[in-house]
Amino acid sequence: MNIITWMILGLLAGVIAKSVYPGYQGGGMISTMILGIVGAFIGGTLFTLIRTGTLQVTSASLSIPGVIVAVIGAIIAIYLWGLWQRGSRV
Repeated sequence: MNIITWMILGLLAGVIAKSVYPGYQGGGMISTMILGIVGAFIGGTLFTLIRTGTLQVTSASLSIPGVIVAVIGAIIAIYLWGLWQRGSRV
């Protein structure tokens, strides 16, 4: 997948995940895009693990199922970021 496709997928998945996840996450367009790209890798890796039983770092593709997997991965990334932020305040 080329870099422009990753940026489009990342922005789309990040915006959807931020709108679905409750609470305020903050950040601008670049952080939303990075969140979506990280979510695409998390979701793609988890989807491959569930489907094949092997752990391979893969990314979701720019398709309807790929966007859904990337959004799920981005929601997981938001949750993990919130846990990390909460732990660093103490």
